[in-house]
Amino acid sequence: MKKTVITLILAFAAALTLAAQEAPTAQDAAAEAAQAISAAPQEELPAPKPNYWTNSLVIDFGLNQTSLVDWAAGGYNTITLNSGLDAKADYAKDLASWNNRLQMQYGFLYSEEKEGLIQKNTDRLYLESKFAYKTGAESKWSYSAAFDFRTQFSDNFDTYVQDATTKKWSGTLKSGLLSPAYINLGLGMDWNPTSWFNLNVAPLTGSVVIVDIPLLRKNYGMELGVAEDDAEYTAAVAADDAAAIGSFYKGAKFQLGAQVKMGAKAKVNDNLGLETQLVVFSNYLKDPQNMRVNWDNKISWQLTKFFKFGLDTWLIYDPDVLIFSEKDNLTVQRVQFKEFVTFNFTWTFSNKK
Repeated sequence: MKKTVITLILAFAAALTLAAQEAPTAQDAAAEAAQAISAAPQEELPAPKPNYWTNSLVIDFGLNQTSLVDWAAGGYNTITLNSGLDAKADYAKDLASWNNRLQMQYGFLYSEEKEGLIQKNTDRLYLESKFAYKTGAESKWSYSAAFDFRTQFSDNFDTYVQDATTKKWSGTLKSGLLSPAYINLGLGMDWNPTSWFNLNVAPLTGSVVIVDIPLLRKNYGMELGVAEDDAEYTAAVAADDAAAIGSFYKGAKFQLGAQVKMGAKAKVNDNLGLETQLVVFSNYLKDPQNMRVNWDNKISWQLTKFFKFGLDTWLIYDPDVLIFSEKDNLTVQRVQFKEFVTFNFTWTFSNKK
């Protein structure tokens, strides 16, 4: 009996030992679970979509007002309003780039001196678009196709005269929407030696000059659409009918030539910036030595987050544009210059890559 009990105890101990050896430990279970997780297919997160665009938008609005009450030194009550928009949309991927910019400015003034008359003091619409493809990954040169369009929004007058009876003002029309308008498309090369300087040379440039208002066509160098001895034309000249004379001139002309566009932009510090652009066009088809010049300059000083001081200047010389000179009492070619100083409330929106 005693031997039987000992035998049963030994058999039971052997069974427990065997079971312990065969049963997995907590460590083994954890290892097996980790192996199963690593072997399971992993869900891949989608890669972020690349953004090749950089956009910015600057909106300006300015108001100046002068009010005088019993002011001994004299003067007039005045109100000046001006607004502006500068939008950019630039694309860059590998060797290709596409840069777009739209600039719009419009403003007017009211003076008690000319009661009931609102006069423009700035009016500009300028659109640029350029596609470029680098000649190499490390190259500063690119093949380019550049487009630009210039005009204004509304009619502009000067030498205002007030009718004594009706008190209405009338002036001499100087320009208007699409009068003139300049459209240029140039094929050439683009040079970007630094981030702040750009030079575009387009030896093959087509230019279209549009003057939609017949009265202005002659002064903007449009071509006569009939022979000089045409009976109706000579009759209009004899009658000194400016509107009738203008109707005989073409509303658009095509020019083929070369264009050079130089642009530079620098920041003196975080708040003060300078920008300049010089555009020179020579017409192969007629008097190539007489070049059309546009030179724009912009100084911007961000005083606070929402207030900005600005100085803009524009210089234009067009050999086909005739301007009346009171000094010489002649209509001649002249250099045009305009300066515009502003103190604006400004908003800036932009996205970065």
